[in-house]
Amino acid sequence: MAGRVPSQKAGEAMATTNPFEFQVYGPRHLSSPSWWDLLRSSWKDPNYRRMVVACFIQGVYLLELDRQDKRDERTGLAPQWWRHFMYRLAETLVDERDGSIYGAVLEWDRQALLAGYAPFRPAGAPAAVVALRGTLLSGATFRRDVVDDLRFLAWDSLKGSVRFAGVLAALRAAARRHGARNVCVGGHSLGAGFALQVGKALAKEGMFVECHVFNPPSVSLATSLRGFAETAGEMWGRVRAWLPYVGSTAAADASTGEGAKAPTLERAGTAKWLPHLYINTNDYICCYYTDAAAGTATVTAGGGGSESSKTAAGGGGGMSSAGLARMVLVSKGPTKFLDAHGLQQWWADDVDLQVALNHSKLIDRQLRSLYAPPPAAPQM
Repeated sequence: MAGRVPSQKAGEAMATTNPFEFQVYGPRHLSSPSWWDLLRSSWKDPNYRRMVVACFIQGVYLLELDRQDKRDERTGLAPQWWRHFMYRLAETLVDERDGSIYGAVLEWDRQALLAGYAPFRPAGAPAAVVALRGTLLSGATFRRDVVDDLRFLAWDSLKGSVRFAGVLAALRAAARRHGARNVCVGGHSLGAGFALQVGKALAKEGMFVECHVFNPPSVSLATSLRGFAETAGEMWGRVRAWLPYVGSTAAADASTGEGAKAPTLERAGTAKWLPHLYINTNDYICCYYTDAAAGTATVTAGGGGSESSKTAAGGGGGMSSAGLARMVLVSKGPTKFLDAHGLQQWWADDVDLQVALNHSKLIDRQLRSLYAPPPAAPQM
């Protein structure tokens, strides 16, 4: 669940140019938006939205590297990754145990907007974005990052982490200040795990924030054991239906027993909150999200931006009118693991994507509690 640190390619930049600079490593096909671009609302384009959120997360990686290398705001590499899109750094999320930066709250920069003679924030642009980085395999933050990696691997949960509480508090405060529909959370790798679980926690409180998760972790011991138990239970239900002297009664029990007790997104109908997942199937950390439960439909959309994908993307809060998960898959792109798990592919212009609308088994299991019916009131 590590963030890929870019390497400087031969001939790509001069020796005096840092390979982390936005002009070198960032999306070259995305120019700085003019006021006319903002009026046309680029943020309504799912392609643009995906690439900008990925750039914000890259900025958080660089915030921590700037801290380690003692670069200040003037010489730091991180600010250009959000200033380019007219956002400003409102808050850094710091792990007080080692001083490392694991996230940031970015807000729409009104002053930069007014300097461009645009009097208002464009439709679709979030007022605040909470961006979360993944694991850095270097520097002082390595220990705390890996501890959370192991926490997820063992328990399929990050709730015991100090950083979980920090992200939850920051996202809740942003949602209360700007309104949940005007707030977005995004993360990569380990940060995607935090974004997904914190977004779910807020959804339980009735606050549905837009959620973008890039290469989220899908491998854990707890998930494997639960999956094995559910499969074994389904198989036992089928065996019981064929046992002598049981007949249709057992079949009815099998069909109305455990399956009925475990609500699924399909049974729930229209889902109130579903995240946007960005998956490369060559990345074995996140590939298990592509295991569909039912009703899978895949729509090929270059860059994930066709009309069909826009419809499926739902509203600003990441909701879907059809109650389906929106999953963007790489159909042509990086195949080696480190590249497939990297963040750069999500703003690259040479990657072909597919929008898969399905009920992922893993998502169904993770979000099941959101759609469980309330407990029946005790009869007097």
